[in-house]
Amino acid sequence: MGKTARDIMTPDPVTVTEDMPVRDAARLMAERRVGALPVLRDGALVGIVTEGDLIMQDVKVQFPTYIHLLDGFIMYPPAAARFETELKKAVGATVGDVMTRKPVTVNADAPIEDVATLLVDKDVSRLPVMDGDRLVGIVSKSDIVRSLASEE
Repeated sequence: MGKTARDIMTPDPVTVTEDMPVRDAARLMAERRVGALPVLRDGALVGIVTEGDLIMQDVKVQFPTYIHLLDGFIMYPPAAARFETELKKAVGATVGDVMTRKPVTVNADAPIEDVATLLVDKDVSRLPVMDGDRLVGIVSKSDIVRSLASEE
């Protein structure tokens, strides 16, 4: 039988809450040398905050696209939605402001092939590993590579 997410994950990952200040989360990531922190509320996974989410605080926000039509200006809807998300992340003060809500997760018993496919298909670097409703670990692209390298 092949390896599963449980076999290669980092168990008991460092977690944070939504009300933690972004600076404290950044400090925690640096101290623990992790690139993502699952966000819990009352023990339930509600999001994930990544290095990319924190970097957004230092990114210039792109203003939305406007279309000139019949002597008026219309905000291009997809640009407006993206602008709102970018603006919230840029001015966010807490983890809850910048985290990715409803993160993609993987079951602890999922084969490594499924984990790798999910990482690529969803264009993410890390996946919280769940056993039912309980967070049991986190798996990253690096974990997949280490697993491949250790196979004979």
